[in-house]
Amino acid sequence: MSAQKIALAQINPLLGDLGGNAQLILKASQDAFKQGAKLVVTPELSLTGYPPEDLLLRPAFIQASERELDLLMQELTAYPDLTVIVGHPKQTDAGLQNYASVLRNGKVIAGYAKQELPNHEVFDEVRYFVPGNRACVFECAGIHYGLILCEDAWHPGPAKQSHAAGAQILLVPNASPYHLKKEALRIDVLRSHIHKTHMPLVYVNSVGGQDELVFDGGSFALNATGEVVMALPQFETALGYVEVSSAGQLKKGVIALPQSVEAQAYQALVLGVRDYVTKNRFPGVIIGLSGGVDSALVLAVAVDALGADKVRAVMMASRYTADISWIDARELADNLGVRYDEIPISGPVDALEQSLAEQFKGMKVDATEENIQARVRGTMLMALSNKTGRLVLTTGNKSEMAVGYCTLYGDMAGGFAVIKDIAKTLVYRLCAYRNSIKPVIPERILTRAPSAELRPDQTDQDSLPSYEVLDGIVERYMEQNQSIEEMIAAGFDAESVEKVTRLIKLNEYKRRQAPPGVRVTTRAFGRDWRYPITSQFRA
Repeated sequence: MSAQKIALAQINPLLGDLGGNAQLILKASQDAFKQGAKLVVTPELSLTGYPPEDLLLRPAFIQASERELDLLMQELTAYPDLTVIVGHPKQTDAGLQNYASVLRNGKVIAGYAKQELPNHEVFDEVRYFVPGNRACVFECAGIHYGLILCEDAWHPGPAKQSHAAGAQILLVPNASPYHLKKEALRIDVLRSHIHKTHMPLVYVNSVGGQDELVFDGGSFALNATGEVVMALPQFETALGYVEVSSAGQLKKGVIALPQSVEAQAYQALVLGVRDYVTKNRFPGVIIGLSGGVDSALVLAVAVDALGADKVRAVMMASRYTADISWIDARELADNLGVRYDEIPISGPVDALEQSLAEQFKGMKVDATEENIQARVRGTMLMALSNKTGRLVLTTGNKSEMAVGYCTLYGDMAGGFAVIKDIAKTLVYRLCAYRNSIKPVIPERILTRAPSAELRPDQTDQDSLPSYEVLDGIVERYMEQNQSIEEMIAAGFDAESVEKVTRLIKLNEYKRRQAPPGVRVTTRAFGRDWRYPITSQFRA
């Protein structure tokens, strides 16, 4: 028995594009066959894309998947004796299952139903699937492979079951969404299984953006001692190979260099924007540019994702806009090479205030007048979007979304919230990272005090704690589920903790109406945050 080559097909499926996804699998298989590979592993639900959500409740979707799998299986016969693992939903006697079929020479030679159905964070597979309970071990060129799916790898049972059934190497197709530092977490968890079974494993992950989720790829292989012997890059499609010795051991191959947290987060934003815009067939995007740090980051991400020709920036100044905001916005747009327009909002704002003057008579000026300015800007951006077909990218960050420092139908108006899961302190770090590649964001944007510029001499810290304190409280309360008492005991000022947590709860109604955006933390204001709007619970 000679050594053999396994191909890791790190592809970017488009959810629901069954024929297109089949062609991605076919192309990867064709290339792998030419390189002498005997086995091709594609990601979890590679035929449909992940997560299909309530498409799985439609019989027509399941039937179309089954037909496409049959067509793909026949097309793969052009590559004799090539074994290809394809993920798809399968209707079985037990019910609908998250399944992987092992295809060879026009037949399904083995299959596996996912056993551990995740029902946490962004996952709700229990809603759609019934679990499997059997190991899948198949032979390819003299090596016995065990097959498990994604969440199965985070639990010891399925790996042990495969080992007991005679597997020498474990294959793990995945659709594992990204969050900060997750690539290290995956390796640590899988190493723990290797120490128990002493089986090498091959982990293949999907790549690409799907609504608010980003799949980072980063596929890898671990040898029997838990050493990384091969790794593909994150945030890009790739076809990589790992060789298996005649004794069933993995040989060392190409290992992509690890990246910093800032590099990963920035690339996640770029990929999330690119796929949301292109997969939904928008001709381009529009961004309201303020001269501030948030819109600067969003503009840089959009240009890196789509190209300058697909990005338009609009500066909508009010009577409170500082001269330096004009100057910095113009310089930023020029540095990035985007179309830049200036549309003053003083006329529409004055007209609205005049129309409401009688209704507001005798009342103090407050946030109402500030919100009018934001809503005029939102209306203008949406009008430009309607006229051009371009998608409006909103520029609010996670810190603002948490405490409601944003205006419904104003700066929240748009189709995709690029940095809604990026805390303000991380915004600055990502701007510094982008400038380290090539300086495009003017330094003054990064050093001046942040301001919404909706009243004279306004700064964010007029009404909020420092962003270091605010972000620390938001992370502990939201991502770590710490109580008010725990945060105070950790050294946070009681008044700040009470204020921030109260604002988080008060502004749930705003977040329910916010557009989707890229998830990069362990918990975002999206599908993994499901708090009631009406609640009196304090802690």
